Amino acid sequence: MALNAASHNTTGEKTGPISGQPPPTSDETTAALLGAAKQDPMGQHEGGHDGPDKEAGQKVKSEKQLDKERKQAEKNKKFAAKKAKAAESSPATTSKTKEKKTKADASAELELPQYVEETPPGEKKILKSLDDEYHKAYIPKVVESGWYSWWEKEGFFEPQFDSEGKVSEKGYFVIPEPPPNVTGKLHMGHALPNALQDTLIRWNRMRGLTTLWLPGCDHAGISTQSVVENMLWRREKKTRYDLGRDKFVQTVWDWKEEYHQQINSVLKRMGGSFDWTREAFTMDTNLSAAVNETFVRLHEEGIIYRANRLVNWCTKLNTALSNLEVDNKDLQERTLLEVPGYERKVEFGVITYFYYPIDGSDEKIQVATTRPETMLGDSGIAVNPKDERYKHLVGKNARHPFVDRLLPIFTDDYVDPEFGTGAVKITPAHDPNDFALGKSHDLKFINILNDNGTMNHNTGEFEGMKRFDARWKVIEALKKDGLYVKWENNPMKVPLCAKSKDIIEPLMKPQWWMSMRELADEAVKAVKDGRIVIRPENAEKSYFKWLEGINDWCLSRQLWWGHQAPAYFVEIKGEPGDDSDGERWVTGRTEEAAFDKAKAKYPNKDITLRRDEDVLDTWFSSGLWPFSTLGWPKETHDMKTLYPTSVLETGWDILFFWVARMIMLGLKMTGEVPFREVYCHSLVRDSEGRKMSKSLGNVIDPLDVMEGIELQALHDKLKVGNLDPKELATATKFQKASFPDGIPECGADALRFSLISYTTGGGDIAFDIKVMHGYRRFCNKIYQATKYVLGKLPSSFKPRPHSSCPSPKVSLAERWILHKLTIASREINNALTDREFSNAATIVYQYWYNHLCDVYIENSKSILQSGSPEEQESALQTLYTALERALTMIHPMMPFLTEELWQRLPRRPDDSTPSIVKATYPVYEEEMDDPASEEAYELLLAVTKAIRSLTAAYNIKDNAELTVQLSDEASLRTCNEELASIRSLSGKSVNLGGKVNIISGKDKKPPGSIVAAVNASASVFLKVTGRIDINAEIEKARKKLNAASDGVKKQRAMVDDEAWRQKADAKVQEGERKKMENLEAECREMEDSIASFETLKLE
Repeated sequence: MALNAASHNTTGEKTGPISGQPPPTSDETTAALLGAAKQDPMGQHEGGHDGPDKEAGQKVKSEKQLDKERKQAEKNKKFAAKKAKAAESSPATTSKTKEKKTKADASAELELPQYVEETPPGEKKILKSLDDEYHKAYIPKVVESGWYSWWEKEGFFEPQFDSEGKVSEKGYFVIPEPPPNVTGKLHMGHALPNALQDTLIRWNRMRGLTTLWLPGCDHAGISTQSVVENMLWRREKKTRYDLGRDKFVQTVWDWKEEYHQQINSVLKRMGGSFDWTREAFTMDTNLSAAVNETFVRLHEEGIIYRANRLVNWCTKLNTALSNLEVDNKDLQERTLLEVPGYERKVEFGVITYFYYPIDGSDEKIQVATTRPETMLGDSGIAVNPKDERYKHLVGKNARHPFVDRLLPIFTDDYVDPEFGTGAVKITPAHDPNDFALGKSHDLKFINILNDNGTMNHNTGEFEGMKRFDARWKVIEALKKDGLYVKWENNPMKVPLCAKSKDIIEPLMKPQWWMSMRELADEAVKAVKDGRIVIRPENAEKSYFKWLEGINDWCLSRQLWWGHQAPAYFVEIKGEPGDDSDGERWVTGRTEEAAFDKAKAKYPNKDITLRRDEDVLDTWFSSGLWPFSTLGWPKETHDMKTLYPTSVLETGWDILFFWVARMIMLGLKMTGEVPFREVYCHSLVRDSEGRKMSKSLGNVIDPLDVMEGIELQALHDKLKVGNLDPKELATATKFQKASFPDGIPECGADALRFSLISYTTGGGDIAFDIKVMHGYRRFCNKIYQATKYVLGKLPSSFKPRPHSSCPSPKVSLAERWILHKLTIASREINNALTDREFSNAATIVYQYWYNHLCDVYIENSKSILQSGSPEEQESALQTLYTALERALTMIHPMMPFLTEELWQRLPRRPDDSTPSIVKATYPVYEEEMDDPASEEAYELLLAVTKAIRSLTAAYNIKDNAELTVQLSDEASLRTCNEELASIRSLSGKSVNLGGKVNIISGKDKKPPGSIVAAVNASASVFLKVTGRIDINAEIEKARKKLNAASDGVKKQRAMVDDEAWRQKADAKVQEGERKKMENLEAECREMEDSIASFETLKLE
C-alpha cells in the first residue's frame, strides 16, 4: 500500500501552506534550540553516581562475545597509540598556541572509538557509570542501544488482558499501522506517522489501557512487480515470461523477505512499540483467506460483477489502473513530453483537423482530434440535430481513408455545434465519452491497440507500429492524401500512470468491477452520525466530496504478484463462451467450492474450470487491513475484544485510495466501523517546501538522521539509484546546499520529537535538519539535568510514597514546580486527547527547559548547599518527583533516553514497575494546583530576569549592588521571604560579592542607579555610579538614537509613498510598518536612557 510522503503536486514546485518553525508558540523555542547547539556539548551540570557493580550478577560470556571484545580492545589500543604518537610529534608551542591546542584536545576526546554494546540481545541493559567516557555527554547511539530487544523479549508491547481474557477496565486502544510497501527503504514520510502513532500508543499504555500497535507490510502489487522486473532485466536480461509465473512469484517472495527485514529494522531503530508477535503481511495465509471471503461474498450479492468496459491501461506496466492511480497533467498549449519507450519526445496540447471523404460523393466532412492515431478506430461521426451545415449528410457514410470501413453519420444532442467543426469523430473503444455514444447508437467497438501499446490487426498498414509512431505516420498519410487541414494549440489534460509515468490509454477489457454507490452512502453516514471522526476538518470535507462523486471500482490487475482473483470461467464442452459474459463465471473460496457451484449451475454438462489469471487491486486487500489483521474471517479473540480499532493515523493523500475503502469494506463485511477516528497528518517536504523526490536529492533516510552521514556518503547513495546524469547533478547540488557538512547524528529521540513538534494539524512540514539537531541538544539538556540530580541524591536517599498534597513546609520554589508539573500534566493529556501533537511537544519542552532545568534545578542548588537538613531533604524529594514525572511525561515521544535515565532513579516504596514503558503517566492533581504560589514565584523570576538584564547591559560581572522596590505588601513580603532564591537566580554579578536590598514603595529610591520596571508594583535599581563612564554611555545612546531616527525617516518615507503602497502586498506593507514602529520604540528607549544618565550626572 502506498504510504506517500508527498501530494500529487508537480515535483519540485512549492506548495502551501507550509508550517513554520516548530514549535509554533513563538520564536523562543526555536531560538533556544539553535542557541543551545552553539553551547558546550558537555552540558553545565555536575556528574552523577556510578552504575551498578560491573561484576554483580554478570553472566558468563560466550566465546563469540569475548572475541568481539578482544577485537574492540585492540582497536582502542591502536586509537590510543595513534593519539600518543601525535602528541609526541607536536613541536613546542607558545602559551597562546597551547591554549588553542588544549581546546582542540578537548574536542578530540569526544571522538571516541566505535561504541560496542555489551548487553546480550534480549537481556536488560547493563547500565554503565555516568562517569564512563561514553556517558559523560549525551551520545544517542550509546543511550539508544540495548533497550529495544529487551522491551520486545519482555512482551511490554503486547496487549494485556485479565484472567478472563478481557481488556483493561479503562478500555483498549488499537492502531493498525498503515503498512508500508515492501518495495524498499523507509523515508521521512514513514518516520512522521510512526512517531505520531507510537506517541499515542505509549501514552495510552501508560494510562492503563490495553494497547496494540499492529505492524505489517503491504505486498504493493504494481510497485513490487515493477521493481523486481527491472531488477531481473538489469541483472540477468530476463523478463518474467522467461521465468514463468510460479518461478517469478517465488523470486518476488525472496526479494520481499530481504527488504521486509530492512523495513522492520528501521521501525525498531526508531523505537516503535509494535507487537511483533502479531505482525501481518497482506499475502499471509489468513489475509489471503480474507480477500477470498470478501470477493466471493460480494460476488454472490452482485456487488462485484464482470463487465467489458473501458479501463485506464498502462502499456508500460501492462495492466489496468483505477482512476486514483492516474495523474492528470494540465497543458495549455503544444508541449513535447517524454514517454517511456520513445527516444524522441511526443507532441501533446494540440488539436489536429482533417477531412473524411463522404462515401459516393466528392464531399468531405471536417473533424478534429487530439489523438490522431485513434482515427484508425473510428466507427462513426456525430453532429448536432439542429446543425444546418450537416443535415444533408445525416444518414450517409464517410469512408475511412486507410482501412476498409464506412462510418455512419448520425445526430446526437451531446454534440456542441460551436466547438471545433461541429462534427465529432467517434472512437467507442478508446474514449470514455465516445463509449457511451457507441452504446446508444449501436456503433462498432474497434480496438486498435495491443496490450503493449503497438497497433493491432485492425489498423491496416499501421499494424505493428508503436502508438505514437503511428500518430506521426497517420498525419503524414493524411497530408499525402490531401485530407490534412491544420493543427492548433489546445488546452488539455494528459493522463499519466502514477507509477511508470507512461501515457494512459483508454482500452476495452473484460474486468471485475465493484459497485460502490450503496457502500459509499453507508460510509458517508458513518462519519455524519459520529461513529467515525475525521481530523482535521478539511480532510472530512474532502472525504464527503469524493464519496459523493464515486465511480465503480475496477478490481482487476494484469499482474502475477498479488491475490489472484478467486474466479473461474466455466468452459462447457461444445459451447464456446465469452470472457466478458458474467454468467459464465463462478467464484469460490476454494477451486472445489467453485466447481460445486458450476455443477449446480450447469447440471448434466461436461465442464471444466479455468481460473482468472488476473490479480486484484492492492487496495482491495489493504481495504480489509483493520479486521483481517485481527483474524477475520475467523472469530478470533482479538477480533472479539479489539475491534473496532481506535485510530487510523495516515496521510491525507491516501484518504481516498485507502481510508474510504476501509470504511466501506469494514461496514459491509463486519457490520462495524473499522476504526473510530481518522487523523490525517501533514506531509513532509524539504526545507524549501518542495515535494520529496529522488531526482531532487531531497529524500531523507531516517537512519541518516538518527546515525549521521557524511556528505560524500549522501552523494554515493544517489549513484546507486537510477537517476539520469541531469537528475544526478540536480540532486547532488541540493545535497551540497542543504547538507554542506553532511547530516549530524541526531538520534531516534530527537528525530521523533522534532517530527511531533512539526505536526500542527495544518499545512505541510518543511524539513529542517538544523531544528532536528537542535532537539538533540535538548536531549543533552535532559541527560545532563538528570545526571546532576542523580549526583545530588545521597546513597541513603529513599523517595517517599507519592502524595498529591505537598507538605506545608515545602518552599515556595517547590510549590511552584509542583504547580507547573500538575498544570503541564493536565495540558499535555488534553493536547494528546485532541491530537494537538505540536502543542503537546511544546508543553513538555517548556516544562523541562524553562521550568525544571533553567529555574527549579538552578534554585535548588543554593538549598542543597546551604539549607538545613530538613530543607535539603524536602528539596531532594521535590526534585525527585519533578524529574521522575518529567521523564514519564516525555517518554512517549523520547522512549530511549527516558528509559536510560529512569532506570537509574531509585524506586518509591512498593513500586516494582520493570520499565518506564509500563510506568504511570502523569495526570492533573488538584492539590498541587497552587496559583498563589505561581504568582509569587513568577514575581521572583521577573525580578531576577530584570537583574540579569541590567547587569548584562552594563557589563557588571561581580559585586553588583541592586535594590528591589515593591509598592504592595504581598510582593514585599514575598521578596523578603525569598531573598535567598532571588540571589540564587540572579547570576554571577550577585553571587560574586553582590548585594540585593529589598525596600518598600514608601522608601526613597537609591541614588546613582539605573532603573528597570518589572511590573506595575515592582522595579529594580542597579547602582552604576563609579562602575560606568556616564558620558560614554550618553554618547553611545545618542549614536543609537541618531541611527534609529534615520531609520524612522526612511521607513516613514517608504510607507507614506502612494506608489509603493500600490505595488507592495498587504503582508509586505505590514512588515515595513512593524519595522518603523520598532525603530520608533527604540528612539523612545534611547531618549529615556539619555535622560536617566543626565539625571545621574546631577546626583
